[in-house]
Amino acid sequence: QVQLVESGGGLVQAGGSLRLSCATSGRALSGYNIGWFRQGPGNEREFVSTIRWNSGGTRYADSVQGRFTASRDSALNTMFLQMNSLKPEDTAIYYCAADPLGSYRLSARAHDYHYWGQGTQVTVSS
Repeated sequence: QVQLVESGGGLVQAGGSLRLSCATSGRALSGYNIGWFRQGPGNEREFVSTIRWNSGGTRYADSVQGRFTASRDSALNTMFLQMNSLKPEDTAIYYCAADPLGSYRLSARAHDYHYWGQGTQVTVSS
């Protein structure tokens, strides 16, 4: 079992920045990927980014490529999502999640992620 707790959400103006954190506990993350997904009002949950815990390899959705950066601190068992140049359409609840088969894929599919946090709200005003 992996427990995940998101933090760092809030209200920001368009063009601003936020850094989300995903603190993990419960087991070592070797072989896992930690991903971020988001769900805006009336929208399906969508992939944002994922990072391979062992190597730090990353994958991003086209909509955030060049604006968002994923990283991890192995000593803290925490993954970060630096979000710059935020847009109103980035408004959503952001969830982090753990994929136990991270050695084999950098998945953008929500159903590949077995463990989920409760989410943190990000609101970008225009």
